[in-house]
Amino acid sequence: MIDLMNKFLQKNIALLTLISLSLGVIFDEFGHHFLIVVPYLFAFITFSGSMKMKFSDLNIFYKAPRDILFCMIVLHLIMPVLSYLIANLIFDDHLLVIGFVMLMCIPTGVTSIIWINVGRGDLPLGLAVVLLDTFLAPVIIPLTMHIVSGETVKINTSDLIMDLILMIVVPTIVAIVINEASHGKIPDKIGNRLNPFSRLALFGIIFVNGGAIAPYMKDFSIELVIIIAVVFVVVVSGYVISSVMSHFMQCSYARHVSITFLCGMRNISTGVIVATTYFPPKVALPVAFGMLFQQLLASIVSTQLEKKRPIKEHHLDVI
Repeated sequence: MIDLMNKFLQKNIALLTLISLSLGVIFDEFGHHFLIVVPYLFAFITFSGSMKMKFSDLNIFYKAPRDILFCMIVLHLIMPVLSYLIANLIFDDHLLVIGFVMLMCIPTGVTSIIWINVGRGDLPLGLAVVLLDTFLAPVIIPLTMHIVSGETVKINTSDLIMDLILMIVVPTIVAIVINEASHGKIPDKIGNRLNPFSRLALFGIIFVNGGAIAPYMKDFSIELVIIIAVVFVVVVSGYVISSVMSHFMQCSYARHVSITFLCGMRNISTGVIVATTYFPPKVALPVAFGMLFQQLLASIVSTQLEKKRPIKEHHLDVI
């Protein structure tokens, strides 16, 4: 029963992602009541995805510095510059330009870990980049925003770090300890059984976060349609650039999957909070609409990557 459920969810992940997002937009008021459970859903997904990891896997910072550096360059140099050029070319509105740069300078999304796990990518690499990028966010975001807008932005570092610890660090360590202490027996018994519930938790997060774009969907205009179209182009560019460049770097399949999702996704929640707190509402438009495409594109990319996955490819890279 569990296996059938997991196969169904995996096969229809793109459709279910779209349904979850649509329901989140429609029932945004209802979804707000479940915001409190989102960190716990993240923690469960991280725990589930980390069950077969070992402490030795955490040496990824020493084993794959090239791939980590590559991700950081794409995330915080190539994509922000590209987003700035595209927005500046299309819009005669500095606030929108700031918003598009904000969309591409915020840290990689924590949900990239989920999609890396779904796509059988290199989980240690994913965790390393998410950890590093989130810790650097209080420096990178203010610096980028100051360069683009001239505004000085202060980020609530303590909240960012606490969220990171609760959603990633703690569940990862607990999962590794269980794996090491049981010599892999517990993950072998329950690891695969957690997969369908991990997928359901992902759909729950998408449903709740779908409410973030609901307020902006009420007053539709031509300008809004153009903004949404440009957001789509920019978000797709992130996936395409990271996928193509990692291919030319001759990465293994697992590394290729991780780099694609790490560079294609963003922590939209952080971007919306920063945009609405320190800038006029218009700046938040491109950032919020990133949610409209990010998860849906991730599901489509995951489906396409699965078709190209080598039959005997291991879940983790052997370095």
